This record gives sequence, structure tokens and C-alpha cells, in this order.
Amino acid sequence: MIRRPIKSSTAAFLGALSVLLMLGGYTFLAHRQYQRNPDDTTIPRWSQLHKGLQSAIEVNRRSGDRWLVIDAVASGQRLFLGLAGGVAASLLLGLAMGCFAPIEGFLHPPLSLLAKVPPTAALAVFFVLVGTGNNMYVAMIAFGVLPTMTLTVNLAVKEFPDELLYKAYTLGASHMEVVWTIIFRQVLPRFIDAVRLSIGPAMVYLIAAEMVVGDVGFGYRIRLQSKLLNMSVVYPYLAILAAFGFGMDSLLRLLQRKLCPWYEPRR
Repeated sequence: MIRRPIKSSTAAFLGALSVLLMLGGYTFLAHRQYQRNPDDTTIPRWSQLHKGLQSAIEVNRRSGDRWLVIDAVASGQRLFLGLAGGVAASLLLGLAMGCFAPIEGFLHPPLSLLAKVPPTAALAVFFVLVGTGNNMYVAMIAFGVLPTMTLTVNLAVKEFPDELLYKAYTLGASHMEVVWTIIFRQVLPRFIDAVRLSIGPAMVYLIAAEMVVGDVGFGYRIRLQSKLLNMSVVYPYLAILAAFGFGMDSLLRLLQRKLCPWYEPRR
């Protein structure tokens, strides 16, 4: 039967199996590449990946820094600041657009247009307007997530039943009480879903910018090491990025279950 649910144990088994197959496939490819050319580092073996990760964690002899630490601090700060700015602004603008038709009529056309502009294609614009410092990364990430998330919140607000609005006004609630006490709570789970979906694009914008003008960060390190064909460092960095994004997504899902327990059964 279509969309028939399965047991949680079965889902966990299938998920673990898929991960094991992926790791096994990589092990096979790495071994085959090593047999063909032992000097080829495009698909490093697990022992080479371990050495590459060690070189990123240990203190570098030339710079005296730990690559992974300084890159994680720089990229993490830029990502969190950009996401925080874009998420906060999109929540306020989306609620305003969904609740007040004049604001929606004023903001909907430009936001719909800006949502179609790839932030990576506008890198030169950010360089000119903001410079190449940390403010540029923050502005680029915020610009990348704000239009789409704002429109998502706007649509979620417009799906709110009119009957509940009438009941709230009948009980004497003010406009702000209706917005923040009733509508915001109903929109919150959809908003958290939008934040979860924005993590991946935000990381893409950040890595792309760091690859172009960064002097520190994950994108800068990946670009530098890939030019040297030091893939034993590049692959662990990619794995760390994936684990970081997965961790953020898991935390947001946990927050969603805590704040909106009534939403999970409807998914």
C-alpha cells in the first residue's frame, strides 16, 4: 500500500544498511584505485584519510595553527550570523505579509524576484557593496535565505483558518495578541521546517564565497588542498560539513518536537 508506515526498528535497520553500503562502496573504489595506481590520491584509502584528518587536527609547522579549529571557528561564525539574520528577518516579514494585505502587496513582488537570483551569481555585487570581510559572508547568506523563507512563512500564515481568527477577536484579543499568541504558534513548526531546509543552501553560499575570496574557512581549505590534490584532507572536511549539517537538522527536529508536539502526528 502506498505511504504505508513501517516499524521504527525497520526504518533504523534500512538506514544503517544504506550507510554501510555507501561506506562499502567507497572502500571498494579506493582499493581498486590503489591497485591501479598506488600514487593516485583522488580516492584515498581509509589509512590515508586518517593521516589527512590528523594533519588537519595537529598543529601545522608553518602556521602554528590547527587547520580544523580555525576553519571551523571562521565558517561557523559566518554561517550562524548569516542564518540568524536571515531567519529573524524572514519571520518578521513573513508574519507581517501574511497578516496585513498592504504589506504583502508591497513586499511580495520584490521578494518573489529576489528569490530567483542565485546569491553565488551575485558575488561581485556583494564584493562591491560590502567588501570581502566577514560582513560579506553574513550578508550573502542572509540574502540567500531571506526571500524564500519569507514567502514560506507568508504562505503558512495565509493557511491559518479564519474561524480561529474570528474566535480570538470575539474573546477580545488585540491584533498583536492574535499574531504572536495564536498565528505564530501555528506557523512555528512550518517555520522550523523552512529553517531546516535553508541549512544546505546557506552552507553552499558560504563555501562558494570562501573558495573565491576566503583566507580561512572550510571553503578556503578545500580549494587550497584540492589544488595540491591532497584529497585525504578534502574528504574529511566534506564529511565534517555533512555531519555538521546533519547535527543542526537533528537539533531543529528535536526543538520542533519539544515546542510543537501536536505537529508531529500530522506529518
